[in-house]
Amino acid sequence: MTIWSFSADGYDGSLVRIEVDLRRGIPGVDIIGLPDSAVLESRDRIRAAIRNSGFEFPRERVLINLAPAGLRKEGASFDLALAAGILTASGGIKNIPDTEILIMGELMLSGEIRPVNGVLSAVSAAYSKGIKTIVVPSANTAEGSSLEGGSVFGISTLNALQNLFNNITDGKRSITPESEGDKYRAGENRIVDFADIRGLPVVKRALEIAAAGRHNLFLFGPPGGGKTMAARSLAGILPELSSEEAIEVTKIYSTAGLLPAEAGLMRQAPFREPHHSASEEGLIGGGRGIKPGEVSLAHHGVLFLDETPEFRKNLLQSLREPSEEGHVDLVRAGKVISFPADFQLVMAANPCPCGNLGKQDGICTCSKKEVMNYWKKIGGAMMDRIDIRVPVEPVDPAELTSENKENSNDVTEKIERAVRIQMKRFTGENYKRNARIAPSGIRTYCRLEQEAEAEFLNASRLLGLSSRACVSVLKTSRTIADLAGREGHVTTDDVFEAIQHRRYGERDFFWDKV
Repeated sequence: MTIWSFSADGYDGSLVRIEVDLRRGIPGVDIIGLPDSAVLESRDRIRAAIRNSGFEFPRERVLINLAPAGLRKEGASFDLALAAGILTASGGIKNIPDTEILIMGELMLSGEIRPVNGVLSAVSAAYSKGIKTIVVPSANTAEGSSLEGGSVFGISTLNALQNLFNNITDGKRSITPESEGDKYRAGENRIVDFADIRGLPVVKRALEIAAAGRHNLFLFGPPGGGKTMAARSLAGILPELSSEEAIEVTKIYSTAGLLPAEAGLMRQAPFREPHHSASEEGLIGGGRGIKPGEVSLAHHGVLFLDETPEFRKNLLQSLREPSEEGHVDLVRAGKVISFPADFQLVMAANPCPCGNLGKQDGICTCSKKEVMNYWKKIGGAMMDRIDIRVPVEPVDPAELTSENKENSNDVTEKIERAVRIQMKRFTGENYKRNARIAPSGIRTYCRLEQEAEAEFLNASRLLGLSSRACVSVLKTSRTIADLAGREGHVTTDDVFEAIQHRRYGERDFFWDKV
């Protein structure tokens, strides 16, 4: 039997082969292969767990090699694999199956097994290498069994390892009864229902378009107008993740240690809302162990930056590359680790530091320089990547008590129809949503009617749109047509609505508004 474990370094991680040798000498355990302190400490945990589980710890000198030797091994997920290697080498476990097995789990002194991070990534790596037998903690079985391609066994104690090996040798390849779980369990991420938003018809329409095409969105206006509430309602109208997207998102959350115990695939699109005091490691990723940041935790979902100008300028500018490339590369000590980061950016901001600029009956106490510095944090390059910009005006008090019959479920149905059109259209492409159309696909997928093309060219010259802004308008127009169920050419009305959502921030239109 060949025992493998897994090092969760980055999104994909690395498989680690466990080799155990018993030799004469003073009894003890030596672990080589660049183990960190947590792996070295496992010697004492393993010794106690083996004895407390009814096995006899070998009296020989134990040498454990973690291969490849040049890869840094971190964390306590190696405990169970190391214990299994020692027991099989010493004869403590009989009837050893003649196969390759991936084993993960953290041991307690009593022999109980705690859940670990990165199980889904480990299972994916094992299947790709041809390893079809996986042993994980019981709490991680639903997560591990989310992928097809092999057999995932869950155990909760070390002394259950013997029975498990007997079952594998006897050809029982199914999940053990003690480990069955809900493989599609996911947390509810709906924060605000559409029915709770009163007034703001333009804002709600912009949210529909943004959700349908995965377009970046910017909401601006005085405090108390409903920007934050509207942005949070976006979480409730996002369509469910596809199976491929769910696997990618779940792998990220598992690697970050944020996947709940006994949870399976995350079917709800993530909605992340970091505080403006977030560090660069927290937003982009990195730190000790190189964990995914908020841009990766928002993969296939929404990254919402409330009070955007309060974020540090360097943090905002660092979002430009991942928002376009769909991934973030972290370089640490000569090692490059990549995490997916295909997120939808939603920003909200006041018009000035005090919030009263442009507000009716409000008095702005900010100087022109303060206002300019406030907006310079976002910068023109970042704003140019925002497809939809919407002013949010305070709602008339009479509308606050009115009834809103359209809820999030109703809106989601419309968005899902538009998404299905896009999925069908982009069959064979490496993108699935309108906001991600490659430059080579603009002419193919964003065809305009003759009159619409003339109006588009005229508006582009009038507003002085950049090349990126022109492409943005075309993509948004395509999404508006999809929402209306038109799979053919984009009409003049589609173009006009897309330009209306884009016009703020081009030349002097934004400053006239605020």
